[in-house]
Amino acid sequence: MHYPWWHVPYLTGPMLIAIVAVLHMFVAHYAVGGGMFLAVETTFAYRRNRRDYLEYLHNHAWFFILITVVYGAITGVGIWLTIGLASPLATEALIHIFIFGWAMEYVTFFLEIASAFAFFYYWGRLAPKTHQAMAWIYAVSAWLSLFFITGITAFMLNPGGWESNRTFSVGFFNPQLVPQVLARTGGALLLSAQYVYLHATFRATDPELRYLVQRRSTLPGLVGAAMVALGGILWYAYLPESSRAVLVGTGVLNVLMTVIFVVTAVVFVMLYLGPYRNPGWLSPGFAILFLLAGFTAIGAGEFVREAVRKPYIVYNVVLGNQIYADEVPILQRNGFLEGGTWTRAYIAARYPGVMEGRRIVEERLLDLPEPEQRHVGEVLFQYHCNNCHAVTHGVSGASQLLRGWTPEMVRAVSREPDRFHFFMPPWSGTPAEAEVLARFLIPIAEPFPRSLKHAEGRE
Repeated sequence: MHYPWWHVPYLTGPMLIAIVAVLHMFVAHYAVGGGMFLAVETTFAYRRNRRDYLEYLHNHAWFFILITVVYGAITGVGIWLTIGLASPLATEALIHIFIFGWAMEYVTFFLEIASAFAFFYYWGRLAPKTHQAMAWIYAVSAWLSLFFITGITAFMLNPGGWESNRTFSVGFFNPQLVPQVLARTGGALLLSAQYVYLHATFRATDPELRYLVQRRSTLPGLVGAAMVALGGILWYAYLPESSRAVLVGTGVLNVLMTVIFVVTAVVFVMLYLGPYRNPGWLSPGFAILFLLAGFTAIGAGEFVREAVRKPYIVYNVVLGNQIYADEVPILQRNGFLEGGTWTRAYIAARYPGVMEGRRIVEERLLDLPEPEQRHVGEVLFQYHCNNCHAVTHGVSGASQLLRGWTPEMVRAVSREPDRFHFFMPPWSGTPAEAEVLARFLIPIAEPFPRSLKHAEGRE
């Protein structure tokens, strides 16, 4: 608990991170796959002396730069802003653990930007071989950027043997690295084909040229769909036991996993029967449908990837309530409020009577007037629970989840939340703090719906 809490009403901070991240991933995959497409096709066009194709690729490069560099850069900065505010401890931990990896990623990102602008703005002014080199420098550096970032995000799900050997190489080359790189590379190839279809159906006016674009972009899309499926299977095989339990034990995640594989399979079939076998089938409506299907699979995949880490943000390192996992016993002994610089200062300023020197005496919290106990409970809820739960209406609103619960049930879940749901962090405070939290939760718990006959006798 080294940072103040950033309160996001209704959505909660992590859900805001998810929204920004998904919007970024819609173009981040295209930034990689589209770079590969431009490198391969520019080389092909120069070798075949296809001036008409080069003209089209120049037009596509403008579309590519606009989407990936402008929109992609803005949403990329948005990710850093939101994770820094909503998940500061996990961000700090990942920076410290992978400082060398981030440095390498920043180098590749600089190469991406420089080569992308040289490729586009010096079109027609560079010698063909130099121009092709710019395209390939971009394609390789974009994929390396994906590789470095994926190694770090894969660590968040399964750090492997890092806990016993805390080195960069052990953490980076974790069990989830290959599955996720495979799936993300496949997703990049597949989504870039869908972006190409969208652009070609509107901008490639010559039917022969449009068919050429479709034929040459479809095979990478088919390969990408197969890589996504294989990467997904390996991703599941290397899930930690608790993450697999979250996946199979949560209804919405089961639905989303089904959506991912069904949509990927449908897109594969549509690619094969449409642009690959019958290029004339592709129309603007067909292309838009393709792209929306890709967005659906990516959005569902990102949600599942984030959700299965619970109760952790960084598996076995940082818990969802922004404390290190190995701090839990200390906080259970000394107090959750005592463990945070900001919470301790707030309690000392508002309730000096509960202090003994600079230390909070948690048992004295129970001597406060009832309204003040509830206020302290609200502070505890904000820091310990708001990462996943809104208070009333909103994402997993506590008042709705506790609907119809008795005071005894609320007290029990306050003392041992992980016993009720294993994907919740353990209670990281003293029994007195758990009681104060319960006294905040009990009044906000909604009653049984009156339409339920079996509940009428309990009113």
